[in-house]
Amino acid sequence: MAHYRKGPGPGKESVSLLYESFGFFVQWPLAALAPAALFLAAYFWKRGALAGLVAALWVLYTLYEHLMKWRVLCSGDCNIRADLLVLYPALFVVSLAALAELVLRRKKAPDGAP
Repeated sequence: MAHYRKGPGPGKESVSLLYESFGFFVQWPLAALAPAALFLAAYFWKRGALAGLVAALWVLYTLYEHLMKWRVLCSGDCNIRADLLVLYPALFVVSLAALAELVLRRKKAPDGAP
């Protein structure tokens, strides 16, 4: 007889946490400008190209989420958001990569400095 696990599998809690954390931005789209501002500040601080790209992606996501909230990009039922199955992990991965770049990258020395 097969034994069935009770409750979610080992990785389901972390996936659920990811979607619940990012789900905040669906309700409050302007809040997505906070990570955008942080990555933009990090870009100017360390000149990491990936941080600049991620800041732009967060701004685009903010605009996209506003258009979804105002029902410009969706027709009918906007509550079923299959697009978030791609957007959230993508934003999460590129944000982690930018954070890793910022931690590992040394600040560039100004021109003429030894």
